[in-house]
Amino acid sequence: MVPPCCYRGTFVASLVECEPEVMSMAQVRRRIVVHGQVQGVFFRDGSQREAERRGLTGWVRNRADGTVEVAVQGNADAVDAFARWAERGPSAADVNAVDVEDEAPIEGEATFEVR
Repeated sequence: MVPPCCYRGTFVASLVECEPEVMSMAQVRRRIVVHGQVQGVFFRDGSQREAERRGLTGWVRNRADGTVEVAVQGNADAVDAFARWAERGPSAADVNAVDVEDEAPIEGEATFEVR
């Protein structure tokens, strides 16, 4: 038996599972809420462009409380890169905080849309 190893804080059963190219193909979904001056600064448009550039699916919308909410899905590396982009957003944005939660991936989702 191969001893377990750790990849991104998760113990996995075999070395094959630890290889980054294998793990990066796993579909993940995250809900991201961005706080600050993030409405009226093309955050939704920028999110759509960034998601499409990285081959991600999901959606983005403005919320009544002044935040922007994003659900983004794809391979783990691309989703992580999108989350890092959301920490700064487009040039006119002033991001104060970003909340990120994991969600179950949605099978069959094919696009990224602005709501």
